[in-house]
Amino acid sequence: MRFAEEINESYTMAEAIREAQRCLHCKVPQCKKGCPIGNDIPDWIHELKKGNMGNAISIIRQKSNLPAVCGRVCAHEKQCEGSCVLGKKGQAVSIGKLERFVADFDSDNQLTHEDMVEKSRGRVAVIGAGPSGITVAGDLSRMGFAVEMFEMEAQCGGVLRYGIPEYRLPKEVVAREIRFIEKMGVVIHRNTHVGVEITVDSLFAQGFDAVFIGTGLSKPKSLEIPIWQNGKCISDGEGAVRCADLRRIRLATHFLRRVELISEGFMQRDELPVDSGARVYVVGCGNTAMDAARTALRIGASRVDVVYHKGIDTMSALHAEYDDAVKEGVCFNWWSSIAEVHVDDRLDITEIVLETSEPGKPAERRTLPADNIIFAIGAMPATKIVRTTSGLENDDHRFLITRDVPYGMTTRKGIFAGGDVVGRQATVVHAMQDAKRVAQGIAQYVDAVKLMKMIDTER
Repeated sequence: MRFAEEINESYTMAEAIREAQRCLHCKVPQCKKGCPIGNDIPDWIHELKKGNMGNAISIIRQKSNLPAVCGRVCAHEKQCEGSCVLGKKGQAVSIGKLERFVADFDSDNQLTHEDMVEKSRGRVAVIGAGPSGITVAGDLSRMGFAVEMFEMEAQCGGVLRYGIPEYRLPKEVVAREIRFIEKMGVVIHRNTHVGVEITVDSLFAQGFDAVFIGTGLSKPKSLEIPIWQNGKCISDGEGAVRCADLRRIRLATHFLRRVELISEGFMQRDELPVDSGARVYVVGCGNTAMDAARTALRIGASRVDVVYHKGIDTMSALHAEYDDAVKEGVCFNWWSSIAEVHVDDRLDITEIVLETSEPGKPAERRTLPADNIIFAIGAMPATKIVRTTSGLENDDHRFLITRDVPYGMTTRKGIFAGGDVVGRQATVVHAMQDAKRVAQGIAQYVDAVKLMKMIDTER
């Protein structure tokens, strides 16, 4: 079953053209400067307002491999739309919704088809089919590289597939973007776990000239909160019970992934430890926290509270996401943290102690009924690839160390990395921005190595 249909409706053709006609086509477009990947926004909007849909999507795809995704989940209010000059005088052009319309129209009507570029420049292996991997694969394929992707999951997309709810990003949208890069010649190996089933060294042995690691963040962070049972703290000392040991405490990424697997029929509803009528607390206040909170309500929680240790002005979530969460009934506890977790004999949560310390006011502690806690406080890279690959080094936070020339190369020649796995954590489009630079670095490296081999051969 699907837990929700997409909440935002698309434009009709007439509505899209009317909105496009509001664009001033500025000589120095601030919207383009606000876009992390430098999308030529006024140019494709100009084509849209004339009804030239094929030209519009062609311009977009020169910079973006994920237009239908970016049109839905980008932080437009902080980027392109936030920079639009019309926003200072009233209402900015709805760039994101227009991009979504163009991408959807192109897909529905199969307007464009990219010619297959001869793959004679080299071979590149891409590990991870999330936003970074998709961008590197698409860009390198256009440059004439034979690209093969290795994805541990059954479905591609990474956070797009398993971390963003269906109501914000339909999975069919992600699937069709994947199909587009496959049509460009990218070969995808699903259900293939690099670091377990195969290694980076075995990829080089297969003849790949370079390897890109874009595995994201898969090892969750968590907070250690004192756990009380029958009036006694059981989370101190040898053999202690930790938050991670409690069935009803989960990481937001784990929770959202399970909801998606349940919606696709790969798991049963009773395998998700959030029951109908549950009282749920979400710790954190980014976009992932908003997704987790709204999803918990949509699967039947009776009440969902977001717990954040600072005020509303410092939350990392988009204000539009916060507004939507409030409309759906999510409650917010600012300047607050969970000081204690109370459990029964089965280690199921029964209560939490919420401590609120608003600046200038005395601290307050309240004991509240609770069933579930969901942490949305970030994650760290997994270490399987580093442990199985010689010459790779990471920093104290487990992020892979890379250099600027060639951009994105790790401490081992020929191995590149980008996005979250190197500590450049941000939005989907920021991951794409970084990945585009890495793709250029890979191309420069492979070209240089082949040139040196050719020179040595001629000597």
